[in-house]
Amino acid sequence: MLSAKLKNYLHLHFLVFIAGFTAILGELITIRAVSLVWYRMVIASILMLLYIKLAKVKLKANPKAIFRFSVAGIIIALHWITFFGAIDEANISIALAMFSTGAFFASFIEPIIYKRPIIWYEIVFGIIVIIGVFIITQSEFKYLTGILLGISSAFFSSLFAVLNGSFLKRHSATVISFYEFLSGVFFISVYILIFGEGFSLAFFDISQSDFIYLFILASICTAYAFIASVYVMKIISPFTVVLTYNLEPVYGIILAIILFPEKEKMSPSFYYGAIIIISVVLLNAALKYSRRIKRNSS
Repeated sequence: MLSAKLKNYLHLHFLVFIAGFTAILGELITIRAVSLVWYRMVIASILMLLYIKLAKVKLKANPKAIFRFSVAGIIIALHWITFFGAIDEANISIALAMFSTGAFFASFIEPIIYKRPIIWYEIVFGIIVIIGVFIITQSEFKYLTGILLGISSAFFSSLFAVLNGSFLKRHSATVISFYEFLSGVFFISVYILIFGEGFSLAFFDISQSDFIYLFILASICTAYAFIASVYVMKIISPFTVVLTYNLEPVYGIILAIILFPEKEKMSPSFYYGAIIIISVVLLNAALKYSRRIKRNSS
């Protein structure tokens, strides 16, 4: 029989696999990024509300906290829009390789939010990441728009993760996520009404396959993943969870190459650059883990 801890580790890797699979769904869904994220957040909000009612979770939070959650909700909406936009403009491999630069942004955002000194090796890693991005850009210049969107997505993702980390000290992840999803829906709705085509019949006229993929994205890859990660962190430390999620681009790129071999076929320089970026991310995670172990044992 598997131990409870081992089951949770396997569950965690399944959640990371799911995170990587969101990029695959982004490729399969034919509607554009803004509409895609609107549907994702609406469906996820409804499912999250059902869970809140069944689990009898209290949504009470003060206005200041709700405002902060709302800002984070807009940031996660922008992250998803730019991420799926990168897939639209380039492909999954480009989007995920650029998403890996998030660790570089986090090394500067964390010291500002948590008022801690910048760690010297994070600066070195940041420079190496920039070199990796430069190599990819040189070889895949035709995907420049997708590269820029992917980098923007990584920035928004890092900012969201750091902000969410500070929220979790005082509020439950379910409550935070629910308010974030609601604010994201409101933000995108306003954008669609002002800059888009509005909520016409054409907006809601989506294919059956798109609806199925959207429901999988919103239910399994969003609502379930958010809730399940909370339970996993009861057994496994949040720090270990964050480190493991660094494998998301690895899982995603491997899946993309298997499922879309023609579209995901890239130049050798892309893989050199991607290996540099992902290796730095994993090395950074390993060093942080080592520092944490030493600090706890001293």
